[in-house]
Amino acid sequence: MHPVDAAGLTPTAVLAPSSFFTGDGRGPDAVASPLGLRVTSVGQIAGLRPRRRPRDGGQVPGADVDLVDVLDPLTWRTVAAWLQDSPSTATRQTRLRVLASFLRWLRLADPALEPLAVTGEHLDFYRDAAVTGTLTVGVRTPGRPLAHATVARRRAVLSSFYAFARRRGVARHTPAADPQPSRLSRAGGPRALTREERRLLRRGIARLAFDGRPAEAAAVALLDGTGASVGALAGLTARDIRTMAEADGTEHAIITFHDTRGDVVALPVPLLARQLLRSLSRGRSAGEPLITRDDGRPADREWLGGALTDAALAGGIPEQRAKLLHPYMLRATTVAELLEEWSRSPEASARG
Repeated sequence: MHPVDAAGLTPTAVLAPSSFFTGDGRGPDAVASPLGLRVTSVGQIAGLRPRRRPRDGGQVPGADVDLVDVLDPLTWRTVAAWLQDSPSTATRQTRLRVLASFLRWLRLADPALEPLAVTGEHLDFYRDAAVTGTLTVGVRTPGRPLAHATVARRRAVLSSFYAFARRRGVARHTPAADPQPSRLSRAGGPRALTREERRLLRRGIARLAFDGRPAEAAAVALLDGTGASVGALAGLTARDIRTMAEADGTEHAIITFHDTRGDVVALPVPLLARQLLRSLSRGRSAGEPLITRDDGRPADREWLGGALTDAALAGGIPEQRAKLLHPYMLRATTVAELLEEWSRSPEASARG
């Protein structure tokens, strides 16, 4: 029998089977609520009545309830107990929303992984995807970066769940960095590049430039050095490149572009990219895009992904690894490094 909502009327919809879904139509085992009631759906927990249609009295999206209700029995019991562990209705609703969002991402990123086997590496990759705007599920606007405060709150909620699971002795792993490469590396979410791989990638960028592929070399160099989005790179023009002089007379080139929120971002241009952009600027008007395909069409994610793989191969990164690299992964790595550098800067210290 399927689990039912708080009114005992509406059967939940069973989603497509996955390794961490029961897939047998029996629904989760019942657990006792603080009031002694037998709960067979998280929708029966106070404050989590599923909303099926406008103004039906529901308090949370029915799809979130359904997603949790078809988890395997052990995971479902853990989630239900964790949701009930908070006396606050608002906190229970936040916990359900964040966990459902994470589960949707996990089902795409690593379908074979059970939720209770998630490691800190998975949480870090999810966080980086949220910061860099590469989440395509579980967010209101796919492709738009989430605010850092929002990402921090999501990470805190997920850490709370896995800490609860550890206390109950059901977590397969602790949410700490796993020294072994996870399945994410073969499921569309490769692990971050090592320092040696970054060195090889930069050597490959130089080789692309030497081979007469300046646009691809410049795009990968900027992706590696600035973490700029594909859209920002595709729209880059000569007027977006500026020179700044230090007090000692040293000059630095910076690029400016608008992020997905419309804010202006200014970042220093790596030396190799600076030389390539100077070459690409020759013979073009100030407002003409600098990074385009050979046929003049705008650069896109597929084109940049191919350029990234080619640069990795040219630099000596093994083929199997090179083919796993994606622009969003390199961008996430670069953005994380830039944020870490900024957090150690005098400006950040001055802000407290």
